[in-house]
Amino acid sequence: MDRQIPATYRRPVLRSVAALVLPELAVFEFGVLTEVFGLDRSDDGLPVLDFRVCGPQAGVPLETTSGAQIVPRHGLEGLAGADLVAVGATHLREYPPEVLDALRAAARNGATVLSVCSGVFVLGAAGLLDGRRCTVHWHEADELRRLYPQAVVEEDRLFVDDGNLVTSAGTAAGIDACLHLVRRELGSAVVNGIARRMVVPPQREGGQRQFIEQPVPECTSDSLSAVLDWMNENLQVEHTVADLARRAAMSQRTFARRFTAETGTTPHRWLSRQRVLHARHLLEETDLPMDAVAHRAGFGGAALLRHHFRRAVGVSPADYRTTFRCPQETVPA
Repeated sequence: MDRQIPATYRRPVLRSVAALVLPELAVFEFGVLTEVFGLDRSDDGLPVLDFRVCGPQAGVPLETTSGAQIVPRHGLEGLAGADLVAVGATHLREYPPEVLDALRAAARNGATVLSVCSGVFVLGAAGLLDGRRCTVHWHEADELRRLYPQAVVEEDRLFVDDGNLVTSAGTAAGIDACLHLVRRELGSAVVNGIARRMVVPPQREGGQRQFIEQPVPECTSDSLSAVLDWMNENLQVEHTVADLARRAAMSQRTFARRFTAETGTTPHRWLSRQRVLHARHLLEETDLPMDAVAHRAGFGGAALLRHHFRRAVGVSPADYRTTFRCPQETVPA
C-alpha cells in the first residue's frame, strides 16, 4: 500500500461520487463502490454522499458479467462536478470515445479518479495513466504495461494513491482503496464507522505478493537439474558456489554463468526463493512454531526467516499464517 500524497495534491472535500458503469461490468466491484460510497449511514452519524450511477446513456440497461443488468440513472453528464469519479471493473478493452472524453474532462476539472481492478484500463485508454503510478490485479499487470507503456505499474500494491489518481488491485483490494480514500478525505472516525458496518478491517497490511504463487524458475539443463534437485532436498545445508560447482563438475565461473543463464537468477537467490516457498507451505499446512519452520526451510532461526519472508512475500510469517492457514486442514508435523 502507499499512503503518501504528493505535495502538489490539493485536498478537496468529498461530497459527491459518480460511479461510471460500462457493459460487461463486474458486479462485485460495483457493489464495493456502492457499499462504501452509496449507502445512507446517517443513523450512525456518518456523512451521506451524493452518489450517482452513470453510464454511457441514462436509463439504458447494461449487461454485467453475471448475467444481470444494471440501469444507470445518469448519463455521462453525471460525471461533471463530482468530487470523485469511480470506475468499476469491466472486461471491455475498447470504450466509446464519449466515455473517454467525459473522464478526461472530469480529471481536468479537478475530480479525483478511482479505478477498481480492471477499471484501470479505462483510465489508460483516456490517457490518465501516462507517467502516473498505478496498480491492477497481478494477473493483468503485464497486459496493462503492454497496452499503456507510459504507466508506472506497481503490481505488488493492494492500491496506489497518486494524488488525484487512485487505483486498486483485484476484487477485495477495491475495498482497501475505497476505505483509504474515505480516510484520506473524511478522516479516521468516518472510515472506522463504515468499516465496522461492513465488518472489514479499515486497512490491511501487505501487498499482492502474499496472494501470488511464486514458483521457482525451472531449469532444463541436464547438467544442472541434479544439482538443483539436491539443493531442494537439502534446504537446511549451507550451499556455497564452490561446493555446488564441484557437485556439477564445473569451474565456479562456468557454474555461475550457466546457472544464471538456465534459471534467470543467481544460486543464492534461487535457494532463498525455494526456502521461502517451502516456508509458505509449512505455514499454511502445519502448526510448527516459527523456529521449527525456519529450521526446516533452511533459515536457521526465526529472525532470519522473518527478514527473508517479508522481503519476498511482503508480510511477516505470522501474518501470512493467520491469513492462509486453515485449522481444519492442518496436517501433523
